[in-house]
Parts: sequence; structure tokens; C-alpha cells
Amino acid sequence: MSRVEPVDPRVRLAIVQWPSDAPRGAVSTFCAEHGISRETFYAIRKRAATDGPAAALEPRSRRPKDSPSKLTEEIARQAIGVRAALEQSGLDHGPISVHEKMRALGMTPVPSTASLARIFRDAGVARVEPKKKPRASYRRFVYPAPNACWQLDGTEYVLTGGRKCVIFQLIDDHSRLAVASHVAWGETSEGAIAVVRKGIEAHGVPQRLLSDNGAALNPSRRGVLGQLVAYVASLGVEPITGKPYKPTTQGKNERFHQTLFRWLDKQPLADSLEQLQEQVDDFDAIYNTQRPHQGLPGRVTPQQAWDATPKTDAPRPVTPHTPPQARAEEIRVKKVGNTGAVEFRGIRFGIGRALADHRVCVMDAGPSVMIFDLSGTLIIEHPWPKPGIKYVSNGRTRGPLPKTQ
Repeated sequence: MSRVEPVDPRVRLAIVQWPSDAPRGAVSTFCAEHGISRETFYAIRKRAATDGPAAALEPRSRRPKDSPSKLTEEIARQAIGVRAALEQSGLDHGPISVHEKMRALGMTPVPSTASLARIFRDAGVARVEPKKKPRASYRRFVYPAPNACWQLDGTEYVLTGGRKCVIFQLIDDHSRLAVASHVAWGETSEGAIAVVRKGIEAHGVPQRLLSDNGAALNPSRRGVLGQLVAYVASLGVEPITGKPYKPTTQGKNERFHQTLFRWLDKQPLADSLEQLQEQVDDFDAIYNTQRPHQGLPGRVTPQQAWDATPKTDAPRPVTPHTPPQARAEEIRVKKVGNTGAVEFRGIRFGIGRALADHRVCVMDAGPSVMIFDLSGTLIIEHPWPKPGIKYVSNGRTRGPLPKTQ
């Protein structure tokens, strides 16, 4: 019989009633027949003599007499208290957040995240989500260094009286640092440019700026060059967007919004944009320096992740022939045809076959049409042709250059 299997109660009863005048060798024969050792036989006999026959009929509990790692009710009460305090403050209060907070406060012992989840579940303060994907199943793309890419998005919020406003949030993709935030009455290009300028003044110029396809952010997919795109392109920043109807591309920003809302909902409702801006600035400070980020290695804070890796070099600004300020409807993003011409307002303007299938920005500059590449460098400038003319050549000789003598 295996040592982990309990001895059958009938065998135990036979051992308890074993006659004292049994013949020599009977114990060995009995043990062999029932698959137990002689040590087990005499252990049961000894227990019957010390604890009584009834006690010998049941196997002893294998529970250890001492369990140093057992969580006491006091530790569970402290964990629930820390969770309640985090929730009241509007901060994340899951098992990971509570574990990090207890460790930061110097509490000992600190239960594991699995133990905290069990404590909260038994206390009825946690929501059970069996269909939720495990954390290990998520695969994230992260840029290798700070300032390699910033993410920009705007989200609606309300002031007293139900007045709606927009909070622009700008974060660094690598470190999740809250680069800058800006509160405005609506999602406009002016507000988007204002938050980017704040971020650049504080942290330098990024290599890329990721946003959605909104009219105030990056409407390039609609064939329009927005003011924000023109501004960042003049600095050498590459404006990029996610695919339409694919919000997961801006998933870091979407999650950032949730964290902000949870915190703001615990604050007094702001009466003005200035008051809400102060609240958002306070949140950014907590988010960057006090709140361990679960999406970062080692659950460090965004500020620690920002400081740990050298920043990406700033791009070279586009200085020559930078497009002048113009309304968004005066500039269009067009694709150059196979013949090296681009159509604008019913007229085909020649650029050159070398740019076939490339996208360019075409701007009505009054007496002329100016064509730039997406970085803001002037390619060519054509005067408006006379009425009736549908094609304007680039003025270059076609075919190979003539040979010189």
C-alpha cells in the first residue's frame, strides 16, 4: 500500500483488536496480506494505546502543526483596507496595485497577488470575471526609447451644469509617461497643437506622433492636411495614424483615459476649464511618479521608465520652403499618378515620374499652386493656367539629356 493512501478502517479495527497472544510471525503475515508495513502496524497499535481505540480508527491529519506562511485575519483586514483606500482615491485597486502599495508602505508580510485576489473574492469586494483574458495572453508593441513615438488623443468630460469639454492627453509610447495634458472646450486643431507644444517644451521633440483620424488630429486619410499635421511636419516629426475602426492601435491612450476618469470621478466636479486643468495636472504627477505601472517591466513608474533609457534624438526640422499657414480646406493630400502628374481642381500638374504613386500635399497659394512632400519640403510651384487648360507640364525635358560635345 502506498504511504499516501490511508489504511482501510477494517484493517485498523483488526490491528486495534489484535490479540496479545498471537503466534510468532503472525504480524508479518498480516502486514503482507493487507499491503502495509510493520511500522504502520505498530504505529496504529501505539496510537490505540495512547489516544484510545476510537482515535486509532481514523488517520491522523496531515496538516502541519505550524504554518508560517498562513495569512492571518489581520493581514487580510489590512489588505482590504489598502484596497478601499486606493479605490476611494480613484486609483487602480486590483491585486497587483494593492500588492505594490503594501510593499511601498513597508507592510510585512505582503501577500502574493494570487492570495490578495482570493482575499478580495472571499470578502465579496472583487468582481469575478471568468471570461477575461489572462494578462500573459496580451502581446504589446513598444517603441525602444522615450520620444520615439508619442500618442495623442482627446476625450470628453463634463463640468458643473453638464457643460462638455475635451481633455487632450499626450503620452510617450515607450515609458507611458504623461507628457502633457490640455483642457479645451472642444476637439479642435488649436487644442491639439497646444498640448503638443506643451509636451515639446517640457520633453523635447519626438520622432513620431500617433493619433486617430479625427479632423482635429490627422485627417490625411480623408485627403486633407490638418493644421496639427502641418505643424509637426515642420518640426520633422512623422505624423502617423491608426487604421480606421481599429481603436486598439491607440490602446495605450484608451487605457490612460480610463485611469484618468476613475481618478476624476473621485474629485469635486470642476466649475471651469482652469479648475479641471489643475485636477488633470495633479493626476499626471501622481500617474508619472507615484503609481506603479502594470504594463511596464518591474512595475516601475512611468518617470522611472523614462529616466532609465536615453531619449531618442530629435528629428531635423524642415526649414526650407515650409508651407505657410493656411486653412485646412486649402490643402489636399493627393496621390501622384503613373505619369508623374497630380490632379487638383480639375487640372493635372506635372511633377515627375520619379514621384509616381507617392502622396503629396497640394496647396492653393493664390496666384500659384504649391506642391510639397509630406515632410513639408517644396517640390514644385506652378502658376495657375489660363481657363480651358487641363494640363500643366513641369517644364523639364522628357527623355535622356542630350549628349555634350
